[in-house]
Amino acid sequence: MTRHSRFEQLAVLRSVAKWLPLASLVAALAGSASAFFLFALDAATRWRETHPAIIWLLPLAGAAVGWIYWRLGKQVEAGNNLIIDEIHDPQKTVPLRMAPLVLGGTVVSHLFGASVGREGTAVQMGGALADQLTRLFRLDNEDRRILLMAGIAAGFSSVFGTPLAGALFGLEVLAIGSMRYDALFPCTVAAIVADQVGLAWGVHHTHYVVSSVAPVTLWSVLAVTLAGIAFGLTGRVFAVATHRLGGWVRRWIAYPPLRPFAGGVVVAVAVWALDAHRYIGLGIPTIVAAFEGPLPPWDFLGKMAFTIVSLGTGFKGGEVTPLFYIGATLGNALAPLLHMPVSMLAGIGFVAVFAGAANTPVATIVMAVELFGPAIGPLAAIGCLASYLSSGHTGIYHAQRVGNGKYRPALPEGLRLSEIAQYRLQAKAAHAKAAEATKPD
Repeated sequence: MTRHSRFEQLAVLRSVAKWLPLASLVAALAGSASAFFLFALDAATRWRETHPAIIWLLPLAGAAVGWIYWRLGKQVEAGNNLIIDEIHDPQKTVPLRMAPLVLGGTVVSHLFGASVGREGTAVQMGGALADQLTRLFRLDNEDRRILLMAGIAAGFSSVFGTPLAGALFGLEVLAIGSMRYDALFPCTVAAIVADQVGLAWGVHHTHYVVSSVAPVTLWSVLAVTLAGIAFGLTGRVFAVATHRLGGWVRRWIAYPPLRPFAGGVVVAVAVWALDAHRYIGLGIPTIVAAFEGPLPPWDFLGKMAFTIVSLGTGFKGGEVTPLFYIGATLGNALAPLLHMPVSMLAGIGFVAVFAGAANTPVATIVMAVELFGPAIGPLAAIGCLASYLSSGHTGIYHAQRVGNGKYRPALPEGLRLSEIAQYRLQAKAAHAKAAEATKPD
């Protein structure tokens, strides 16, 4: 062994010795916070289901959460996007107040009947708690980036019970088409330990059963590809509509607490008028039912509409569990049309709509295997990749960057998703100007 290789091995050992305890500490904090959050969420959901009239208080609950964020949470209002931005361009420590604010805001949203998820809460708690260790251990910006990524991985893993997918999500969500492998070990350790911490606290995750998987044939590949395109377009519509509604509401309602108040009025009246209780909250019973037999084919549209209104008007939570609902029910509706097993296409839709909306195909392929078993892996991979490609350069996280674009013409590396539309307008104007200049007089 050469002297250089000995030094390299020592550096590897020092890295492992540093990140094993650090990532485990992040996992203990994030896993414990997620366990408390999940217990509170279960209690809130049970209360709402036994007291359905509480939906009429949703506007007041939304206004209260909006007022608290307006007075105390302006620095953390960006949520997941703030953490992604801090990883790409470190500025200052994520305020610890993000954790209790998003936890309380999400539980209140679920208690009174908003249609929101839970991954955003877990990721924000994991990131905020992890970042408090930056000063304690005097970490530089590069180590801080990795610590925040480990916090994302730990939060995602502990709230869904998918440690490998959680590790990959922490790596993949930052930029389309690229991952930082120097963070692979810390993210994997954090995700696995956080999941075990949650289980030690007594967390029980929902079990989804895929009872039948089609063999890999020419038709099954074609059918799942077609379904994947539908899943990706659905994820694109969800992301674009949520962002556009949010922008419209901010322009037309200047006083922040009134935004969720207005959204709460819309949701409460729609639930009453349409008897649409199945479209609020997490909707886990409907997701489970999508694996078992036929459901109304419009369920995915109902959940999408209620979630877009809830998130677009400022209710706190996340997008992922609603995307699971949308994908599973859309897969349920497409299965008979494509002559595929209902439970299999519901499972692929479950992960593939999320793959397209979050631009995380590798994490969702692994999630499919973790949740539904290895037999679904090949077809789930096709569905997730088709969804990822067909959703285009849009997504639920505006702070996500472009790494390697999905297709040509390539977009500049490092461009935020929120900047792509403006970049394309400028590129189009520059092209037109250049063409005009080359015209003969």
